[in-house]
Amino acid sequence: MSELITAELVDLDLSAETKSAAARSLAGRMVEAGRVTDLDGFLADVAAREAQMPTGLDGGIGIPHCRSEHVTEPTLAFGRSAEGIDFGAPDGPADLVFLIAAPTGADDDHLTILSGLARRLMDPGFTGALRAEGDPAAAAALIRGEEVPTAVPDPVDTAAERETAEPFRIVAVTSCPTGIAHTYMAAESLEAAARAQGVVLDVETQGSAGFERLDPAVIAAADAVIWAHDVDVREKARFGGKPVVDAGVKAGINRPAELIAEARRKAERGEVVGVADGPDEPGSGTGGSAGVSGHFGVRLRTYLMSGVSYMVPFVAAGGLLIALSFAIGGYEIASAKSVADHFVWGEAASWAALLNQIGTAAFGFLVPVLAGYIAYGMADRPALVPGFVGGAIALTIDAGFLGGLVAGLLAGAAVMAIQRVKVHPTLRGIMPVLVIPLLASIAVGFLMFIVVGKPIASLQNALTDWLNGLSGSNAVILGVVLGLMMCFDMGGPLNKVAYAFAVGGLADPTPGSLKVMAAVMAAGMVPPLAMALATTVRRGLFTRTEQENGRAAWVLGASFITEGAIPFAAADPLRVIPSVMAGGAVTGALSMAFGCTLRAPHGGVFVVPLIGEPFLYLLAIAAGTAVSTTLVVTLKGTRRNPEAAATADDGSDVAVAA
Repeated sequence: MSELITAELVDLDLSAETKSAAARSLAGRMVEAGRVTDLDGFLADVAAREAQMPTGLDGGIGIPHCRSEHVTEPTLAFGRSAEGIDFGAPDGPADLVFLIAAPTGADDDHLTILSGLARRLMDPGFTGALRAEGDPAAAAALIRGEEVPTAVPDPVDTAAERETAEPFRIVAVTSCPTGIAHTYMAAESLEAAARAQGVVLDVETQGSAGFERLDPAVIAAADAVIWAHDVDVREKARFGGKPVVDAGVKAGINRPAELIAEARRKAERGEVVGVADGPDEPGSGTGGSAGVSGHFGVRLRTYLMSGVSYMVPFVAAGGLLIALSFAIGGYEIASAKSVADHFVWGEAASWAALLNQIGTAAFGFLVPVLAGYIAYGMADRPALVPGFVGGAIALTIDAGFLGGLVAGLLAGAAVMAIQRVKVHPTLRGIMPVLVIPLLASIAVGFLMFIVVGKPIASLQNALTDWLNGLSGSNAVILGVVLGLMMCFDMGGPLNKVAYAFAVGGLADPTPGSLKVMAAVMAAGMVPPLAMALATTVRRGLFTRTEQENGRAAWVLGASFITEGAIPFAAADPLRVIPSVMAGGAVTGALSMAFGCTLRAPHGGVFVVPLIGEPFLYLLAIAAGTAVSTTLVVTLKGTRRNPEAAATADDGSDVAVAA
């Protein structure tokens, strides 16, 4: 196993002025070291991760990081900037920049090293030593942990300052989407804040290297729970009956003392909102609904998004395989004989049939997976069986995508109802693995087969007939609505609803559902493409950071990654969001009016050969991009900083008034 960082991967005089330039400079060192195979591909992955959430941390630290297929082995590059680089941290620019590159199949040993680094970044002695070090080799050794910096002494714990009462006890869970850095930094920050307050705190880090469960006795003794997470906390039922503080992982890093204080207040009030009572054994309690608080609409959206998020990989894999099979063998390949009975190695049609049948098999899981994980989002693992069973029944009775939605909600509700029944302690062990799945499956099966299944199937058929009959103004109106939804929150709930509506139709494709899929993908490409074009034609209206993001947005937009426009919308929502919505509406309307179709659920411009009316499709995207670009440039220009005119041509930073 190669060393994670070497002297060649250290730049103590990093001259980059933007985070994109810093990432490129450090990634170039990784390429030279043979750790990264494709510089631009890797940087696109870094930009996509950065678009999800800024990676700047308090204390002058930037930690851009991602998993990428272009990384050969886990690698860390370090740069030190004299001027500082804006990574979006609340307290200002970062002078210490750590670029973390992990391959898609990174091993646990390397991830453990990375998690250790993430924790050490919260140590002022460690960061202070890095700021003072003048030798790249020594800096690399320090980062590897081979040299120990002078420790910052802990506050003196005098007898007068010790509390005689039993200490307040907290258990915490930290997790982030990548599971490499923020997860462990939040844990370290919470532990440090707890020590300063005399609080006993135990943390479970649910990172990429897996997680070691907290001892049930420790959880039972805790007075409160803190979840600092950006992905679902696993096995939530263990924390049932405790006061819970539910926050994002960056709050755990930047505001640990506030979270601990809130946990104290909730414990004093006896507040256990959002966590229902239940046993502590994994998977045996109330599960996924724990921590999902708020009004019914918020909870319902959370449940549905849980199902959609697990369904999307099946959509992507199955849909692209089917689309590829059509590209090789034509649409008639869908009626080919089973490759289990007839396969010729040297025949292109056999390979096309193989891809089509694998993709079709993957698509067969869409509705059961949707239903199963909606139920999982409501009631955790005990709800998976009735959820999958309900989804399979939905396919059996031709209730389709709508049937899967209803089956998932019914399964989750049935499990939650059963969990409210008090049982003898001796039965608790078999409840989640036998009793709950059995009873809930019977209930869901009865409801789907006998009660609600046929009406839902009729509604599904009516929706299919309506989509197939769409023409003229009706099709255009639907295209406008879908375009607005795709561009309003750019990867958020409305975007996901529109996307789920489109991919649901691909499970049983019809001319109408293929038009919907085309309109949704076309509209979703507009926001990043429009911002990329705007930063190209009117650079002076955007900051240096936005100009760098604009270059990455070309690739993200062309790849149908709508989230590439999020940094622009976050910085200037009142002008960016209405502009991209208008462009998305135009694109969606034109795509529907042109009768464009799409059999692939993803891919952007890379699946244009598989699109019906491809030239008109590209024209619709270009028109929407032009509309959004014109609007955003016009709106920004009306509120432009008076000093921008002097700097518009030289590319310097321009502050745009909000």
